[in-house]
Amino acid sequence: MDPIVEVVALILGFIGWVMVGVTLPNRYWRTSTVDGTVITTSTIYENLWMSCATDSTGVHNCREFPSLLALSGYIQASRALMITSIVFGTFGLVAALIGLQCSKAGGDNLVLKGRIAGTGGVLFILQGVCTMVAISWYAFNITQEFFDPFYPGIRYEIGEGLYIGWCSGVLAIAGGICLTCSCKLGTEEKYNVPYHPRGTIYSGVAPTRSVANSTYGRNAYV
Repeated sequence: MDPIVEVVALILGFIGWVMVGVTLPNRYWRTSTVDGTVITTSTIYENLWMSCATDSTGVHNCREFPSLLALSGYIQASRALMITSIVFGTFGLVAALIGLQCSKAGGDNLVLKGRIAGTGGVLFILQGVCTMVAISWYAFNITQEFFDPFYPGIRYEIGEGLYIGWCSGVLAIAGGICLTCSCKLGTEEKYNVPYHPRGTIYSGVAPTRSVANSTYGRNAYV
């Protein structure tokens, strides 16, 4: 395991995890478009939890979505994926901290620490995948409604929250790949046994005389 790569991977995973926490409560997942509008009196912006509006005087009014079951399916799925992403990232950080070579939490068994660090890398990758799926699915529905000429509702554009989420997913996946590739998961044995062509293992103890020789007396050598 390379300690420098491990530390870099941990930093990337931590930044990605923090950015997921910033993305989830961000209000600007999508904002109402001004395309084709002559006079704009208010701007509407939404995320997974609430819908807000601001007028030309700067007054903000927000309301939470009243019912979970009344929401669109992709919003419910995005909620679940983002929460799962945070859970994966939390366990990934714990595993990465224990598996670092410079950490004393996992003891001195480098093979075990490598496996724990590799598990943390896999959790980081899962975090990034969940984030990318949730963000991309949400953005796909925004663009689909925007370019649909028969869509009767308000058209929205991609907000800043989605861009933060994309960056978070990329950093988490990059950190997970670096951490996983830097670990040798159980490929080394704790003790190395010397190899001999005929499978004989010499213990290093001086050979003793055979029982047959011990039956002869001193006169046998005269």
